[in-house]
Amino acid sequence: MATITLTDDYITLGQVLKEVGAIDSGGQAKWYLADHPVTLNGELEARRGKKLRAGDAVTLADGTTVTIAARQ
Repeated sequence: MATITLTDDYITLGQVLKEVGAIDSGGQAKWYLADHPVTLNGELEARRGKKLRAGDAVTLADGTTVTIAARQ
C-alpha cells in the first residue's frame, strides 16, 4: 500500500499512476487505463483526468492500493 500526500487541493488519476511508477509519462495514462482495470473507492475508473482528493483510494490491476492523504 502506498500513500500520496497532496500538495494542492487534488491530484489527477494520471498523476497518481505516474507517481507510483505504473507509467513513465502522463501521456501513457490513457493507454494504461484502457488496458488495466483501475478502481477508485471500489468503482471502476478510466478517466485519467479524474480529480482525486484526500481520503480517496485507488487500486491498480496488480492489487496495489494507493491512498490519498491531506497535506499537512
